Amino acid sequence: MKELVEVIAKALVDNPDEVVVTEIEDGNELRIELKVAAADMGKVIGRQGRIAKAIRSVVKTASTRIDKKVTVEIIE
Repeated sequence: MKELVEVIAKALVDNPDEVVVTEIEDGNELRIELKVAAADMGKVIGRQGRIAKAIRSVVKTASTRIDKKVTVEIIE
């Protein structure tokens, strides 16, 4: 999951070197934290959160294979 979010985020931003993705596993849950440069925050979130919602939808669909609840958090 980490690699999936990383590839998507790096394709969206102007500074792909500043994309940091971390996975935190807690039992049956997996939390993915995404950090990008401040200038790229709007590109990852999108208008009215549409891009962020799309990223979460793709990750949720991909997570059905691993039988874990996966959440994606975008951190400033």
